[in-house]
Amino acid sequence: MNSTAASPARLGAIDRLLPVWIIAAMGIGLLLAMYVPAVGELLHAFTIGSISVPIAIGLLVMMYPVLAKVRYSSARAVASDKRLLISSLVLNWLVGPALMFALAWIFLPDLPEYRTGLIIVGLARCIAMVLIWNDLACGDREAAAFLVAVNSVFQVVAFSALGWFYLQVLPAWLGLPTTSAEFSIWAITASVLVFLGIPLLAGYLSRRIGEARRGRDWYEARFLPRVGPFALWGLLFTIVMLFALQGQQVIDHPGDVARIALPMLVYFAVMFLVGFVTGRLLRMSYERTTTLAFTAAGNNFELAIAVAIGTFGALSGQALAGIVGPLIEVPALVALVYVALWLKPRLFPERMPTADTTTAAASADTLV
Repeated sequence: MNSTAASPARLGAIDRLLPVWIIAAMGIGLLLAMYVPAVGELLHAFTIGSISVPIAIGLLVMMYPVLAKVRYSSARAVASDKRLLISSLVLNWLVGPALMFALAWIFLPDLPEYRTGLIIVGLARCIAMVLIWNDLACGDREAAAFLVAVNSVFQVVAFSALGWFYLQVLPAWLGLPTTSAEFSIWAITASVLVFLGIPLLAGYLSRRIGEARRGRDWYEARFLPRVGPFALWGLLFTIVMLFALQGQQVIDHPGDVARIALPMLVYFAVMFLVGFVTGRLLRMSYERTTTLAFTAAGNNFELAIAVAIGTFGALSGQALAGIVGPLIEVPALVALVYVALWLKPRLFPERMPTADTTTAAASADTLV
């Protein structure tokens, strides 16, 4: 993977103004929720089980180009990197849930429903949007796909057990109130299969068939540039759908949203920085350090919302906490993309090109 970005002059307006377009997508979604509530109601009706069809479509369109770019033949080399694999598992399944548990109790001691929802968000490790943030920050595409796949397996087998531990066992040990919750294994499995399995299979087959029929040069020089822009359009569509679907909840409870948002912002910043420092201390490359940081910081908001609604109800405080998750995560992780690119020449000077200076705005070239 080419870790350097093109110069700003080669980028289109959408790529150079990515944060502006993301904010605009959030605003459009909120306006639809406020002034055209029928849109949200219509979108709510399009669900299969616990999966929102509009959001699923947006995520699939968003993830396919990224996964089509992955060189799957490199997976064995990634899997052999024990430092990356072990540190990712520790950060995702030990540090992340524990940190969110601590933040939930520190910031929301008097709001048990929101606190429980926040803990559920912390247990749902990211398997979707993290690929976009990693790509924007010029992370290791193959490593990201591998770590996301590993986290997906752990998610299916460990989510319920960790929920029981952090909602009942650990609070009881600490003398705190406990929460009883039964999580649907089907909801967890469906989330993994839909939001990772389908685009992963499509991306893998695209590369295998494309390279077999036309060769790698044609596939990477001709095919990928054609499908690449769909990742950005899928991201913007998903953001609009999220805010149109859930924006009214945010509008109706601005104070509660602010209280939920604060520990989430702390969580994203701490997990990203811990991941980045860990990668640097383990002498990983910038690309793998960035991948480690983003896979540690992101969360599977689709799963968290589905579990909260399925367990506690659509109008519950737990569901609201899950809904706030992606609304805070999207701008927070976009900001962390710029942080990663700012840190690159300062912490990894040996990896920088000598001719041009890469800018944060140019990072969006990885999508096209």
